[in-house]
Amino acid sequence: MDTQLLNAAMTQYISANPWILLVIIWALAWKLIALWKAARNNHLTIFIVLAVLNTIGIAEIIYLVYLCIKSKKATPVVSQ
Repeated sequence: MDTQLLNAAMTQYISANPWILLVIIWALAWKLIALWKAARNNHLTIFIVLAVLNTIGIAEIIYLVYLCIKSKKATPVVSQ
């Protein structure tokens, strides 16, 4: 397929459905935050799953809310 034709079709689709850009930005923001946290916490399996799956931010939000918060609460604080 011709790239100019494809670009014109995408532009026309996005013009007719501007909400799609909001969904893309929403999903990308959550994905980047979750991938950053998974990498910092050495959660390789979760990092790979989140990188491969596209769930419009749902899996990313679940990871951030349940696993990151739960792991922070379970970590004992040692004061000196």
